[in-house]
Amino acid sequence: MRRLLDPATARRRFAGVTFLFWLPVGLYLPSQVLLLTERGLGLAVVAGLYAVYSVTVSVMELPTGGLSDVVGRRAVLAAAGLVNVCALILLVLGTTLWALTAAMLLMGLGRALSSGPAEAWYVDTVQAHSGDGADLRDGLARGGTACAVALAAGTLAGGALPLLLDTGNGSGTGLGDRLARATDGLVLPLSVPGLLGAAVGVGHVVYVLTALPEPPRPPRTPASARSVLSGVPATIVAGLRLGVRQSLVRRVLLTAAAAGAALATIELLAPVRSARLTGAPESGAVLFAALACGGFLCTAAGSHGAPLVARLTGGSAPAALAGLAVSGAGLLLLGVTAAFDGTPPAVLAAGGYALVYLGLGAAGPNENDLLHRAVGSATRATALSAQSLALQSAGALAGLVAGLLPAGPLPWLPGALALLAGAALWAVRVRPRPAAPAGAGHPPPAPRSAGEVLPGTDTATR
Repeated sequence: MRRLLDPATARRRFAGVTFLFWLPVGLYLPSQVLLLTERGLGLAVVAGLYAVYSVTVSVMELPTGGLSDVVGRRAVLAAAGLVNVCALILLVLGTTLWALTAAMLLMGLGRALSSGPAEAWYVDTVQAHSGDGADLRDGLARGGTACAVALAAGTLAGGALPLLLDTGNGSGTGLGDRLARATDGLVLPLSVPGLLGAAVGVGHVVYVLTALPEPPRPPRTPASARSVLSGVPATIVAGLRLGVRQSLVRRVLLTAAAAGAALATIELLAPVRSARLTGAPESGAVLFAALACGGFLCTAAGSHGAPLVARLTGGSAPAALAGLAVSGAGLLLLGVTAAFDGTPPAVLAAGGYALVYLGLGAAGPNENDLLHRAVGSATRATALSAQSLALQSAGALAGLVAGLLPAGPLPWLPGALALLAGAALWAVRVRPRPAAPAGAGHPPPAPRSAGEVLPGTDTATR
């Protein structure tokens, strides 16, 4: 029998797999839009491609979460990594609209597949070793920190790499120019961060397959394709029932929606505001890249300090309240300062930006600590996918609302109010309902000839 990983080892490996998954995202993030426009696409077409990604994530979130609960964590997480590698290669090398659309579809599928299995693996492993009362906050906080650090490091590297390759100062003799000529324009300097991200993605898949042993799960009979496919919808229904029947799970989902509204507001409005402050889109993009990196570092700091916040406030629920309140105050500060120009308002706005991400970083691990104590292993990844779906859906709606409102403080207000409302949800004392026994909420096993499998087999920040 395979020896169970101890909690300390599980924490390290959870942080490692989280870092390796999010580092490629940080690498391609600064150059993605610029690469697409360099290929000759207009901004309206780029927005359409992003819509393809968002719709794919929203449609696939719950089915892929249910798949992880049925077939195992490691297999789904490895599949997510392989899909993401293919998506990145197609995105950075694609030159036609159809190829780029396929890349966005794959990227959305990979994001949905990755939403939950790593965290579910960590919680299952720790609880299998130390029981349902095992401490989860430290490991969840470490995972949040690893995600934020990977995004910050990747953003810096991905933003600097194309500039470093352009050593010819526009003369056409730089390394990036030679690379473009050698590949007949297929590989541009802006493509290199994505290709590097794909290489990191391969390492992520190898790490998943070698370092994440599948934790013990409820006994299942051998699987068939039919039993797996029929088990996924039943698991999704069981996961959705949690949000309807359990007040605590419902609060977590509503809080995720509030965070999604806030993040979508910032992602839409902050780049435009940065360009206004600097006077040019190019310099505004540099300023926003610096802000984004600082925001990720604040998220890392907040996640790292989440267990301390819980100890100081008296538990995970008060810590979630405190984190969301800080984040809401930061977004309000961003809105108020939008009415003024000059250096002092800009400094205050930067402080508000930092508070948003610091507060969300501190709230996230504490909310998920409560979530994992309220759900069983059989629906854990589904619950995490529902959380991600709430964030994505509310974010899409908030982005549309903010885009329709007149410029100034008003577009920032809905996101800030959503965060403060999310904080208020935790003002009422909650008593987590014990998680269902292993296997509860899962459809009964099918006959042995068509049962389920135990193979040797993974959002938030938006």
